[in-house]
Amino acid sequence: MDTIKVAELFAGVGGFRLGLEGYDSPDHPEFHMPSAGPFQTVWANQWEPPGNESKQFAWRCYESRFGESSCVNEDINKVLNDYESGINDHGIPETIDMVVGGFPCQDYSVAKPLSQSGGIDGKKGVLWWDIHRFLSLKKPRYVLLENVDRLLKSPASQRGRDFAIMLSCFASLGYAVEWRVINSAEYGFPQRRKRVYIFAELTEAAWDTEKRIADGVISSAFPIVAPESCRSLEISDDPYVITKTFNASGSGKGKSPFGTAGSMQNFVVSTCDVIENYHGEHKTLGDVIVPPNEVPEEYYVPEDKLDRWRYLKGSKSEERVNKQTGFAYRYSEGSMAFPDLLGNPSRTILTGEGGSGASRFKHIIEVEGRFRRLVPDELDQLQGFPKGWTDTGMSDGHRAFCMGNALVVGVPHAIGKMLCSARC
Repeated sequence: MDTIKVAELFAGVGGFRLGLEGYDSPDHPEFHMPSAGPFQTVWANQWEPPGNESKQFAWRCYESRFGESSCVNEDINKVLNDYESGINDHGIPETIDMVVGGFPCQDYSVAKPLSQSGGIDGKKGVLWWDIHRFLSLKKPRYVLLENVDRLLKSPASQRGRDFAIMLSCFASLGYAVEWRVINSAEYGFPQRRKRVYIFAELTEAAWDTEKRIADGVISSAFPIVAPESCRSLEISDDPYVITKTFNASGSGKGKSPFGTAGSMQNFVVSTCDVIENYHGEHKTLGDVIVPPNEVPEEYYVPEDKLDRWRYLKGSKSEERVNKQTGFAYRYSEGSMAFPDLLGNPSRTILTGEGGSGASRFKHIIEVEGRFRRLVPDELDQLQGFPKGWTDTGMSDGHRAFCMGNALVVGVPHAIGKMLCSARC
């Protein structure tokens, strides 16, 4: 099979690359991971603020693991400006077969209609438009993106509008698309992390979009119970029209038309909510816990701090007062497990997982009668990275931040394997 040349955008610490390409370095044999197929990352981009090396921790980790000059640390918007003007190609190869990346969920609305030249003016959600621009320039055959599942129902004022804009852009470029919301724990991974994965293929072959939901590349990797029915809708070929009109009025305003799975070609969408169909091994938080001798003492929670953790994790219904307005209100929230259960998959890792302060959302576990926070090596493994992957000189807080921003490596690995199988 021919090599699939990959460009990794918003690369972080290299989750997509690790999942697709694997890792086999004589300098770090402990990090060996199998490849998903003949993938080769030929270009990567991860921009972090210049002038402050302490804030370039993700990019430094990427270069530490994949080699010097393996990742361009420059604003992708400037990179594309330079590329188009001929000032500097920043090493972008002529041929790219696949673009991958995890990017923030933003406002993708278009403030003005399409110009006479065919460009999109008044763009928001800049990072999506840079992906769109990259696809327009390089026309890769495949695209694999990851985002929070909130993307399917954003913004609150026009549920689903942003995703409709993305689908319209894909269709305008000739791509057919399939997507799935995947909760990694439902497929055996040790963390509950729900994210939407978007696979697109540049193709003229006709897709049966409803059938594609159950037997496409993503569902071949992550099986589902075949849906009994799907709903269909058409989306405009004009992002400006979508901005102004999509789900903008009527009873549908409060709910997105996009389900947890779907497929689109030529602006026609099939979509539905689906149920996982997995019967393999299930890993848990306890499977990644390191031995006590690898846990620094500062990760243990002192006895006099435990009540604060219990309070934050517990259920509440209490009167509170807004400090600015003086307005009194009742605040309520349910309880969370205290401590986190080692026999279950972990909760979703967030970027604020680091630091010693008590938090409702940080993990706290009990091992041999003592309570402690999770160490970075455990966070690496909950995302499917090798133990110690982010141990490249950054602080423990930055290691936690990187894992909060990362993806579960096994998800693109499984999708990549199925893509290669489909190509055979």
